[in-house]
Amino acid sequence: MRMTRRASLALAALPLTLATLGNVQASSHREAPFITTVPKVDASDFYMFRSYEAGRSDYVTLIANYLPLQDAYGGPNYFALDPNALYEIHIDNNGDAKEDLTFQFRFKNTLNNGGVSLPIGNKTLNIPLIQAGTVTDVNSASLQYRQTYAVTVVRGDRRGGQTSMATNAGGSTVFDKPVDNIGVKTIPDYAGYAAKHVQTINLPGCSMPGRVFVGQRQDPFAVNLGTIFDLVNAPASVLLDPTLKGAAANTIGDKNVTTIALEVHKSCLTQGSEPVIGGWTTASLRQARVLDGTPPSGLQASEKPGGAWVQVSRLGMPLVNEVVIGLKDKDRFNGSKPVGDGQFADYVTHPTLPALLGIALTGNAASLAPTNLPRTDLVTTFLTGIAGVNQPANVVASEMLRLNTSIAPVPFAQQNRLGIVGNLLAGGSDNAGFPNGRRPKDDVVDIALVAVMGGLCMANGDSNTLGLGTGCKPSAVPLGSQVFNLHDAVDQAVVPLLDAFPYLNTPIAGSR
Repeated sequence: MRMTRRASLALAALPLTLATLGNVQASSHREAPFITTVPKVDASDFYMFRSYEAGRSDYVTLIANYLPLQDAYGGPNYFALDPNALYEIHIDNNGDAKEDLTFQFRFKNTLNNGGVSLPIGNKTLNIPLIQAGTVTDVNSASLQYRQTYAVTVVRGDRRGGQTSMATNAGGSTVFDKPVDNIGVKTIPDYAGYAAKHVQTINLPGCSMPGRVFVGQRQDPFAVNLGTIFDLVNAPASVLLDPTLKGAAANTIGDKNVTTIALEVHKSCLTQGSEPVIGGWTTASLRQARVLDGTPPSGLQASEKPGGAWVQVSRLGMPLVNEVVIGLKDKDRFNGSKPVGDGQFADYVTHPTLPALLGIALTGNAASLAPTNLPRTDLVTTFLTGIAGVNQPANVVASEMLRLNTSIAPVPFAQQNRLGIVGNLLAGGSDNAGFPNGRRPKDDVVDIALVAVMGGLCMANGDSNTLGLGTGCKPSAVPLGSQVFNLHDAVDQAVVPLLDAFPYLNTPIAGSR
């Protein structure tokens, strides 16, 4: 599919209502009141892109990161995912805002070989640590804690559709998850150890085997977090000076996350002749639980969950719940589905972020905010994708990450960190980045800042070049052409990443 200049300009501003409110926590870290109480089901980032590893360009990679802000030294239990939760990645392949395909991940904790015990005098007792020596494999005798997972493929409604189990290369439905990066004495070569857990996955209904990896990774997101929280505690002169890009340290550069990464052939995700897919991730907990005051021996044995699944986390496009949705509705958004997104439309048509930035930087809410209200320039692209780029033919307006699977991937070294925005400004050929999907290297904070503060109207011009209406024009943008210089002083492009699946960097070790 060829992309026109008009479509490219429109796409450049898609997510700009998603940027850096005073409430931002990385991309989606601790973004709503309830989710702060259950960090194991807190989704931090969602990525969806054509695989750019050599020889894998016909595949799509889906990455859902959970349990953010992990300190690498967080022993002795570290950061296993919740066996009483349901983690899901959903795909809408016909534009109707409903899932057509869901990949469900369930986890199981076990004591490996019954646990590790040591003789102490005339008694033999279980050790207090996960490990008793060097770990080289998931079944190492010195490793007493093991987490495995199963993958269920659901076609149709996530709760009432047709289900079937995925299998690994050996035909088993059990997949192994590597233990976290405890430190170099326990796991001398963590990169090599983790690589053993990149596994072949056979998905029912798909003739092309894919790959799966679930495990700890270094957080790939870059953000000037403390400064943002403190009412954007940086002068406008810094945020508008392109030479100061990267002047601030990445606040979460020393944190890890837990990654669910799945690579699926694009033909197994699309439907008919429609090349555009929409994707998002959710996590759910049981409706009720009973806590046992005298739990039996075991792992996480105090909790007895029951009842229906209740969705408590949702993430598609980055930064939505952080900087678009009002505080009182954040938990509601996390429990909602794309098909019901009309209830949140006012937050998009009348975004509060521009006013908050005006207050923070100048003391005047109206000083920096674009005046073209309602912000239909954001609504069209934010809820539907861009016509001719990543908008399905029969789209229902809803929030999700959308990817045109017919647009070829770009090798890692040639990727523009500003996605299609940067490609447009540089006159390059990288149309495979955000907001056409999202790659780990894409600097979604900077892209979003430019758009929410009026970049789309600057591109539209007085002649209505993009067809966004005569009200969406340069005179409606107080920052004028300076809007294209906006940044958060952190450079996403320097975050260490891999150029092959699972793409996110080896996690930081607990000891160094």
